[in-house]
Amino acid sequence: MEGTIVNFRRSLHRMTGNHLVIKVKGVEKRDKTDSLIGKTVVWQAPGKNKKQMTGKISAAHGNKGAVRAIFETGMPGQCLGEKVEIK
Repeated sequence: MEGTIVNFRRSLHRMTGNHLVIKVKGVEKRDKTDSLIGKTVVWQAPGKNKKQMTGKISAAHGNKGAVRAIFETGMPGQCLGEKVEIK
């Protein structure tokens, strides 16, 4: 399954570097996100090393099918708008 990183999870004054909002392809409503919770998310960094960063889907985000994923470390800003693989 494929998704797109939309943004970091943030508030008015703070941004959480390892929490990301992901829009999943083919999921349009909140009730369809229940089956995704607990699945693994993998983002592959560009460059010659091809480092993979893994995270886990923790909860739904809003009512339009977006989910929140928690990654092991802080993610770089270049990950925004990139594709991720959901296993």
